[in-house]
Amino acid sequence: MEKLIYTAMSGAQHSLLAQQIRANNLANLNTTGFRADFERVSAYALSGDGYQSRVMAREEQAGTDFRAGALMQTGRKLDVAVRGEGFLTVQTADGTEAYTRAGNLEVDADGLLSLNGRPVLGDGGELVVPAYRDLSFGNDGSLSITPPGGGARLDVGRLKLVNPAANELVKGTDGLFRLRQGGEAEASENVVMASGFLEGANVNAVDELIGSMALTRNFELQVKLMKTADDQARQGARLISGQG
Repeated sequence: MEKLIYTAMSGAQHSLLAQQIRANNLANLNTTGFRADFERVSAYALSGDGYQSRVMAREEQAGTDFRAGALMQTGRKLDVAVRGEGFLTVQTADGTEAYTRAGNLEVDADGLLSLNGRPVLGDGGELVVPAYRDLSFGNDGSLSITPPGGGARLDVGRLKLVNPAANELVKGTDGLFRLRQGGEAEASENVVMASGFLEGANVNAVDELIGSMALTRNFELQVKLMKTADDQARQGARLISGQG
């Protein structure tokens, strides 16, 4: 069959997968600390006899837009955000580290500091917060509390803030980042945190909608090309059989 139909088919498949990425970005428009994804595709030549004039699209792992989102002031003392580059560290279910820009922290009944149900890690492991009247975070991620009975503030610990290079990170299906080569990132003294703020998603709704419409038109074009290739193949078959 004419190679064009396979070329068009791969293009149509790319359009569908790219639309899924755009739809996921839009679905997370209001997700704290969300980083938008973008489609990536490579081209490879079709093998066979004769001149290699046709190529097909091959999907690559989606890329991530690491630009910062807007900071939104909440005034809630357990809300934190990273100014500029850097990530907070959480512990996943398998005990490994993962990194996030979300900062809507909670303290559970046992005093464990958590983020969306995952323990938040400090420089020395999980952070457990004693009973307190008041608490505050410093710009360096340090956490201090005022005891229930008042008195001098006590240092509880410090959030593990990391700043690996963007090309060293890979985004998981859970939305968390991990080191591409595995292992744990080193704590960074250069990450600056803001207390009482949350970072919004860096998704541009207008760009995503325009991109989705362009992909829809591209998909329709690829389907037309498939139909054209099929018609050409049928006409060629009739000519060869003497029926044309």
